[in-house]
Amino acid sequence: MPIKVAIPRETAAGERRVAIDPDVIKRLAKLGVEVVVEKDAGQAAYVTDEAYQDAGATIAASAVDLYAQADIVWRVQPPTEDEIGQMKAGSTLMSTMLPYKYPERLPKLNEKSITCYAMELVPRISRAQAMDVLSSQAAIAGYKAAIMGSDLLGRFFPMLTTAAGTIRPSKVVVIGVGVAGLQAIATAKRLGAIVEAYDVRPETKEQIESLGAKAIVLDISAVGEGGYARELTAEEKQKQQEELAGYIAKANVLITTAAVPGRPAPKIVPEATVEGMKPGSVIIDLAA
Repeated sequence: MPIKVAIPRETAAGERRVAIDPDVIKRLAKLGVEVVVEKDAGQAAYVTDEAYQDAGATIAASAVDLYAQADIVWRVQPPTEDEIGQMKAGSTLMSTMLPYKYPERLPKLNEKSITCYAMELVPRISRAQAMDVLSSQAAIAGYKAAIMGSDLLGRFFPMLTTAAGTIRPSKVVVIGVGVAGLQAIATAKRLGAIVEAYDVRPETKEQIESLGAKAIVLDISAVGEGGYARELTAEEKQKQQEELAGYIAKANVLITTAAVPGRPAPKIVPEATVEGMKPGSVIIDLAA
């Protein structure tokens, strides 16, 4: 019997993505894989049930029907405990799992002998690059952060010279220079803003400058394993907040992307720093 891959409708609040598009279904069909998609799974992403059917997928009327026949489940967000209860024992789940955030769900999966692939934990190595969901989604988030900042700000990003005079460019400060931060820097620069960026890893200075932005350099280093940042000590956090406050006070848009794997996002911008920002400034937080 052919393997059945199931694509449920995402139920997390605000989630508009879907785990598959029709083009991938066509490729799977050539491999002899059957794809079952829950009704309206792609609606929020503007993919119709008809588009899935035309690509060769079967539409399941409900999540219960979907999970009952699934050998493999593909998701964007982790399943809830109720959804885990609907899954077939011995099936396979491929999704972001967020095990540090939802540890109580892991025993439920184990009880049903469900094999899980936590896609956000795929190692950052060349061989696994095609499966790196974090990098692909972070790049999109960084781009969108700069676009949203430009839209919400009550002034222009680029310098504009008009008959009425010259409008100075806006200043954007990006905190955290991973994939999302780099994309935010590049997008804000292309939109004409003056961009400054900060990361606790000193090797990011060259990356920031290669995009035409100015690197904010503090006397703090937090290089961790695997290319990620480690958590700072309380003293380092205090020093970091104090030194960054001056740069943030001059910003029109602040984009924060800094995160530590397996832990809550660091609180780099305290309330006092926010109160010191210019009236009408915009904060886009990608890591909270």
